[in-house]
Amino acid sequence: MLIPDDPLRPAEPAFEAAWQAEALALADSLVKAGVFSAPEWSDCLGTRLREAEAAGAPDTLDTYYKVVLETVEALSAARAGISKADQAKRRAEWEAAYLRTPHGQPVTL
Repeated sequence: MLIPDDPLRPAEPAFEAAWQAEALALADSLVKAGVFSAPEWSDCLGTRLREAEAAGAPDTLDTYYKVVLETVEALSAARAGISKADQAKRRAEWEAAYLRTPHGQPVTL
C-alpha cells in the first residue's frame, strides 16, 4: 500500500546555506534597481550554467549557487566598469576583514 507524503511534515529548507538565499536576493534587488534586466540575468545565468556543466562541474546546489554568485558579479562588474583586478582586490579585502572579525560582530572593511 502506497502512503502519501505527510502534509503536516515541515517542508525541506529551500536553501542549504544562508548565502544562497542572499545571492538570489541580491540578483533580484539588482534587477529591480535596473542594474540589469531580468532577461539579461536569465540569459547570462543559463549560459554560465551550461558552461559549468560543459566544464564537468557536478550538478549540485552548491554548483548552482556558485554560478549564481559568479553571474551577479559578472553582470554587476560589466555595468559598473569594475575590472577583474579590482574585483579580486575587493574580494581579498572582504576576506581579510571577515577573518579578523570576532564571531557575531558585523564585518567592516
